[in-house]
Amino acid sequence: MYQAAAWYISLVLMIFVVVVFLFVALKSERKKEYEGIQKKWYRFRNVYFVILLLTMGTITYITLSDLPFERPVYGEDVNPVIVDVTAVQFGWNMSQKEFKVGEPIEFHITSDDVNHGFGIYDKNMNLLAQTQAMPEYTNNVYYTFKEPGTYQILCMEYCGLAHHLMIGEITITR
Repeated sequence: MYQAAAWYISLVLMIFVVVVFLFVALKSERKKEYEGIQKKWYRFRNVYFVILLLTMGTITYITLSDLPFERPVYGEDVNPVIVDVTAVQFGWNMSQKEFKVGEPIEFHITSDDVNHGFGIYDKNMNLLAQTQAMPEYTNNVYYTFKEPGTYQILCMEYCGLAHHLMIGEITITR
């Protein structure tokens, strides 16, 4: 959902940039007095800048303020399964690899060596959740699997020659 929204927003902004470029390119063939244009631009440039800044800030706030994996999605009375995940070149050490559908899981992710990217993928290779695995720091990811199956954990940040072999699996049962 967020990826689709980001794509559409990016597409609209790219089209806007192309339209502005074409407008400037077509208008550049006409000769005009530079002084008048310069005074007109100076009058409105601060307004344009403020509008652009507010628009970009609003879009950033809307898209980043409600990321679903930064906080628990379950109530205080629910005890999630705590899974300690340690990334090592070139694998994942996980305290548990089998879970049930609907069971809230709290992944505590760190690294023993270098930075890694912790990404959970479904059978169609859609990214479900992700964070960084960093030495001497623990990131948390909260996720509840809705369908049974085998999910892959892939490293999302190049970590060495065998990076492509850094694959873990999680099994979800009913």
